[in-house]
Amino acid sequence: MNADDGQVIGFTLGMAGLSTLLIFPFGVALAWLLARKDWPGKSLVETVVALPLVMPPVATGLILLNLLGRRGPVGTFVEKTFGTEIVFTWKAVVMAMAVMSFPFLVRTVRLAFEEINPRLEQVARTLGASRARVFMTITLPLAARGLMAGAVWAFARALGEFGATILVAGNIPGRTTVMSVAIYSDIQLGQDAHAWQLMGISAVLAFAAIAFSNQFSRWGATR
Repeated sequence: MNADDGQVIGFTLGMAGLSTLLIFPFGVALAWLLARKDWPGKSLVETVVALPLVMPPVATGLILLNLLGRRGPVGTFVEKTFGTEIVFTWKAVVMAMAVMSFPFLVRTVRLAFEEINPRLEQVARTLGASRARVFMTITLPLAARGLMAGAVWAFARALGEFGATILVAGNIPGRTTVMSVAIYSDIQLGQDAHAWQLMGISAVLAFAAIAFSNQFSRWGATR
């Protein structure tokens, strides 16, 4: 492994971590709303959130490209307001990872909230606790394993993201190249041995993330 490989691995880990942090509060809030509330348009929101799971990643990337590009609504707003572009920068990498991993976070955390007995929260409310206090001191601790699992699954999905990323961020060495794109580039150039090396590192990182999630779940269950 050379210095360039280290840069690619570090960049991928950093972008995956940043995307997970970005979506976490929104994913938890949406998961709670989907698990506990009935409201107009709920089915539509559920469908939209799940779309990246079933649509080709390249199709999702095409949508992001049209939204985040210089002529897209989001890209135009960001450029006029902040004087910066999104596409073909590290910001595009984060956005692609965030969109593709968001459904994993929401689905996992939603299941965690649905497994909590609502009577526990109702008892706390009858004892005078506010909704915010009940959520912070009862709901979140009881769902902690699900929250951690959701975050880890989202992070692991972000590590392997390729289809959407290649469209909105491209393959700019030192700027937007992540591990999955580097593997694809190596295969295109006939550097199969190096591609296998990066694939192995990617597999180890994903394995470690999932193993940590499983271990945390078992520890939480015993607690």
